[in-house]
Amino acid sequence: MSAAGTLLDSQSLLRLERMTVMAKNRISGTMQGKRKSRQTGASLDFADYRLYAPGDDIRQIDWNAYGRSGKPFVKLFHDERELLVRIWVDVSASMDTGGGPDGADGVSKLMHAKKLAASIGYMALAGYDRVAAGVFGERVAGTLPTVRGKASAQRLFRFLEEAAPAAAGDIRQALTEPLALPRQPGMTWLFSDFLYENGVQDALNRLLAAKQEVAVVQVLSPEELYPDFEGDLRLVDVETGLGKEVAMSSRVIKAYKEALDEYTGGLRAFCHERGIAYALAPTNVPALEWIATTMRQTGALQ
Repeated sequence: MSAAGTLLDSQSLLRLERMTVMAKNRISGTMQGKRKSRQTGASLDFADYRLYAPGDDIRQIDWNAYGRSGKPFVKLFHDERELLVRIWVDVSASMDTGGGPDGADGVSKLMHAKKLAASIGYMALAGYDRVAAGVFGERVAGTLPTVRGKASAQRLFRFLEEAAPAAAGDIRQALTEPLALPRQPGMTWLFSDFLYENGVQDALNRLLAAKQEVAVVQVLSPEELYPDFEGDLRLVDVETGLGKEVAMSSRVIKAYKEALDEYTGGLRAFCHERGIAYALAPTNVPALEWIATTMRQTGALQ
């Protein structure tokens, strides 16, 4: 068993500690952290230590601590506030697909979403931020109360690992429940395939209205992105159970790809217009590789 159960190994955790979840706006929080608060005149009472990082004020280095440990620690004061990072993972039945019979196309969308969510959560905890998590199908299916500190990471990993697939999904109903809507400003990450007929834009708008910086991670499998089917097939919707006979041909595949491109392009454009970070996460691209390249390009990570 790895340091993070089935989700992340020790080497991944070390790499994640060198990255940071980025918030565009200055944070007005309630506890000390490493993000500057709007409350610039807040108390300068000493709160804690952390290791010096490039850009820190060298006047805050505790030279006594350096003499004892040989490491440059800076002092934290109560005017430095933490970001509250909320993580939501879609566990509807459509997410529990993909990966291929031999795993050649990666893991299922749900497992991949859990790995990505665990990575972002650990990054935030290692950066002195608070983290809350939840999973949803038709409604909120489970929540993890706010945790802080790297020592709490195992609680987050265990919560994600134990999240079971739901029968169906309704993103608008789930994420607009009173239990789901945030009461404090912060950052919300959504991990889903977003393959809903409606409700996605409503849910995102409600999160923005709740003063959230939102990051949308669309998790899709290679078989969804690049289908390679042929012949007469019966396709069954995993959530409704309804089936349809389809004669798969190059024309049908082409029409499907165009429809998918139009949908994902529309979601990307909607997010861009509203300042929401958007990234597509194929399940056959390893989580850490994807985070270090695609996700960092959105500006949501550093």
